[in-house]
Amino acid sequence: MVLTVMNPKTLVWIERLVWIFIYIGALLAVLGLFVIRQRLDDELGTSLGTGLLLIGGASVGLGVFLIWLRSRLS
Repeated sequence: MVLTVMNPKTLVWIERLVWIFIYIGALLAVLGLFVIRQRLDDELGTSLGTGLLLIGGASVGLGVFLIWLRSRLS
């Protein structure tokens, strides 16, 4: 099922945003895991690492959603 016909420039921007969200999200998730592992005894480090991990995971999820959205557009 195709949702709508889009401008080719819009499709290119969606494709760019997909990779930006996926790569930035993966980087933030790995950074969050690193901070959590290095600062287990510190409450601030653990909460900062958890926050980075959650934001990174949400960013990757948004990138995956944009891939799905792009597959539905033409």
